[in-house]
Amino acid sequence: MVKFEILKRTDGNFMFNLKASNGEIIMTSQGYTTKSACQNGITSSKKNGVNKHFYKHATATNGNFYFNLTAANNQVIGTSQMYTTKQGSDHGIESVMKNVHKAEVIDLSIN
Repeated sequence: MVKFEILKRTDGNFMFNLKASNGEIIMTSQGYTTKSACQNGITSSKKNGVNKHFYKHATATNGNFYFNLTAANNQVIGTSQMYTTKQGSDHGIESVMKNVHKAEVIDLSIN
């Protein structure tokens, strides 16, 4: 089961991780000052994540590959894990596109 997990960071901000059914983190959000804003980020991920147009490929300074999921205003919603190949990054995008709209939301910030 693919799921979003809402977490509270040590700085008091909220964030989410999108996790694959094997438990690996596929994508991580920025920090949000409120839980409501974090939940809006999840809603935006579900809406925009099904459209390949909203994914931007990038290469880290160490040569690894990753992608950003963006909103219509080009703001980054989430950043993927690192992949050793661009093909791995492409598969990550395909996985998010296939599963993001049905991902369950788990609120771990209340623990």
